[in-house]
Amino acid sequence: MIVPREPRIYVAKSAVDLRWGIDRLAGVVVEHFGRNPRDGALFVFVNKARNRLKILFYDATGAWLLYKRLDRARFPLPVTIDPNDTHVVVSPEELTSLLRGLETGRARPMRRLPPLH
Repeated sequence: MIVPREPRIYVAKSAVDLRWGIDRLAGVVVEHFGRNPRDGALFVFVNKARNRLKILFYDATGAWLLYKRLDRARFPLPVTIDPNDTHVVVSPEELTSLLRGLETGRARPMRRLPPLH
């Protein structure tokens, strides 16, 4: 995967049906974000329960669809000032925090799984 040095990252504010694949999610990017899905940005989608997440990304050779499922936690979504926004632009550091289960700006950890025995 060839990711740009400083990628633009867009997180959808509304839940998305994560059964959708690359083409349908690319359509959401065009319809709701007003963006070209092939412009090198990362587009992040979560389900209604916020325990599953997909990232859509096009590099120079094709499309990537990354998927993460949490067992007993939820992905914290960034907050925007305008409630009418369809998406939030985040930094790579904020995306890393989101994927680790930390709320951006608060650094409050999400509930962790118990250790395996």
